Amino acid sequence: MTATRAAVYDGDSRLAIREVTLREPGPGEVLVRVGASGVCGSDRHVLDGDWEMPTPTIMGHEGAGVVEAVGEGVRSLEPGDHVIMTWFYPCGSCTSCREGRTWVCTGSRSEECLLPDGSTPMQLDGTVAYPYLAVGSMSEHIIVAEQAAVRVPKEVPFEVAALIGCSIATGVGAVVNDAAVRPGRSALVIGAGGVGLSIIMGLALAGASPIIAADVTEESLELARQFGATHVVRSGDDLPERVREIVPEGADFAFEAIGRPETIALMPATLKRGGSAVVVGLPPQDRPVPIDALALAEEGKSLLGSNYGSTVPARDFPMLAQLFLDGKLPVDRLITNRFDLNGVNDAFELMRAGAKGRSVILF
Repeated sequence: MTATRAAVYDGDSRLAIREVTLREPGPGEVLVRVGASGVCGSDRHVLDGDWEMPTPTIMGHEGAGVVEAVGEGVRSLEPGDHVIMTWFYPCGSCTSCREGRTWVCTGSRSEECLLPDGSTPMQLDGTVAYPYLAVGSMSEHIIVAEQAAVRVPKEVPFEVAALIGCSIATGVGAVVNDAAVRPGRSALVIGAGGVGLSIIMGLALAGASPIIAADVTEESLELARQFGATHVVRSGDDLPERVREIVPEGADFAFEAIGRPETIALMPATLKRGGSAVVVGLPPQDRPVPIDALALAEEGKSLLGSNYGSTVPARDFPMLAQLFLDGKLPVDRLITNRFDLNGVNDAFELMRAGAKGRSVILF
């Protein structure tokens, strides 16, 4: 057993830094020394009671690090490899996986916080502990399934690689994979947080124009400009009218990156006929959204759900890493706050207070 320090959730909104133990990696598993973990809104949903998870939970799902050991049968990785973790490992055998649609895999147990064999690799005080989404990246060391760790160039900083594993893949994937935005198409992005800025970067890569960012603060809108927004507007109930001041017929695409039922409900009214609204932000459980289905049908509009940006990690993580290295995806500029593990609660308090950009935990 290996002892390691980790941020543990046990039903309290403040995490406790505890010592947990890791067993040796089993067949098809790898031991990773974590270099960085993102502090994501999905983690906050758990801490704030919006989503239920088994406890005690080792938090964190945006992670990157170095492989230290591999279990029996592992072929794609070896000690010394730099890897990005995916929070939704594919089973590789279900119908969706065989079709190449790993983001809707039906055999993954990651959402149960379990490895493919149904176990967890961590213990706390001799009892089972659950790594969040089978990653638990807010820990000095983790064990993940082989298919949950994707090798990337060692030149990519850990803090950048960690964000590629969730918010960047989600945002860019929503544009490229889900909406398939073509050059010259207009787009609205509601929410200029980490995922929203990733969507804006994806739209800039895709050649969208104009790119309209909506948020409630000038600081967020200024960041949106820096990452490729051509126009910015204050978000509110009059958002459809504000959008039509820029694109009179409405936008071709609208992306919601916050997960607020109120702003999701506004999206169809911001679109032109035949436009598409893409839900990227994740709302709390059991919060239905009122949508005028008749208007959608009569005006030929689409409402799309984006799960992880339809990302295929083995394909997309190396591509996104290379775009960063080529200077085409400025992920490093998203990072505005850095903490060590002891500062993890401060990082979440900053998020709740509306901090701009992204926070990361460095090990």
